[in-house]
Amino acid sequence: MMKTQKIFILALIVFAAPYFARAQEFGHKGLLSFWGTAGFQKPSKPQLGLRYIPEFSLAFNFSRSTTLDSEFSLHSWGTASFNDVDDIQTDGNIKPYRMWLRLSLAQFEARVGLQKISFGSSSLLRPLMWFDSLDPRDPLQLTDGVYGLLLRYYFVNNTNIWLWGLYGNEKTKGWEAFPTKKDSVEYGGRLQVPIFTGELAVTYHHRQADITEAAMLPFPGETYIAPEDRYAVDGKWDIGVGFWVEGTLVHQKHSFFPAPWQRAFNIGLDYTFGVGNGLYAMMEHFNIARTKEAFGSGEATDFSAVLLRYPLGLLDDITGIVYYDWDNKEWYRFVSWQRTYDRWQFSVMAFWNPQAFQIYRTATGNNPFTGKGFQATIVFNY
Repeated sequence: MMKTQKIFILALIVFAAPYFARAQEFGHKGLLSFWGTAGFQKPSKPQLGLRYIPEFSLAFNFSRSTTLDSEFSLHSWGTASFNDVDDIQTDGNIKPYRMWLRLSLAQFEARVGLQKISFGSSSLLRPLMWFDSLDPRDPLQLTDGVYGLLLRYYFVNNTNIWLWGLYGNEKTKGWEAFPTKKDSVEYGGRLQVPIFTGELAVTYHHRQADITEAAMLPFPGETYIAPEDRYAVDGKWDIGVGFWVEGTLVHQKHSFFPAPWQRAFNIGLDYTFGVGNGLYAMMEHFNIARTKEAFGSGEATDFSAVLLRYPLGLLDDITGIVYYDWDNKEWYRFVSWQRTYDRWQFSVMAFWNPQAFQIYRTATGNNPFTGKGFQATIVFNY
């Protein structure tokens, strides 16, 4: 465990112990899931996986509008990939999943520790996936968190302000291609205001990116740190159909690469058609480019995505997602059936994708959805 993680754990225990010793509410829940994936091509290279996430929560109410609460959960998983009868590769990990302490007032909250920070208007292809790796195919919506302090204030007209400071998140997160400099602080903020039938937001984030590996420095032990600034605008409105836009601009201050700017843009629509039980449709188009100037031309990549979801009844629904890579002229196809009870969830997903997967990173660090195949998942919530 990293030194910064140990510091967070110790600080939470020391600060919270006097209050949680008299906690009014204690909760324990969790999920256990098992999945199996296999390809239709030969060899099929099946994979089996098991995941367990126990979650504990404590809360103390000072008054009707003031609460101090905390959550602690672990993410443990293991996989076994069968290349052939005599070649079985195993992988796995256990690590903190959430570990935060929160003070909530009537219009303000402060949360410190390992937490999920996610925002933006897009769903399938998200330029603002800065601190999470949420995958729309995942029925559990799992994502790693970040260590930091998040402050949020809510005005009576639904305007809200976010401020955050992050520390100890050296691994890449979201769309990052390079890790963050060790023992450095990241900081940023977000202003979200209601406008017309929806809301508009502006976001900023700053960090120190460690591009040493890509810079290929001549002497061992040298490092090259590039200050990075991120800017974003996003909004979502109801205009008869749901409509949203999301755009980001990222600048790394360095002289090693000819294109220090990265620009991403997404536009989307959704609507529920009055067909049968209601057919939900969503469409997004995503463009990402690396450029020499902030708004200049450069090397760009385009993806389009369509999601259709139809509820077969109270327990079952079927979902289809199609992505198209305009540059490589390649399709990504997913069709899933899901049945949900109070505690149990069963799903089967079939996929038909290119061998080189370009869209998402998975929670287990590899990607079993290349080529053609299927995945079956069983989830138990308690």
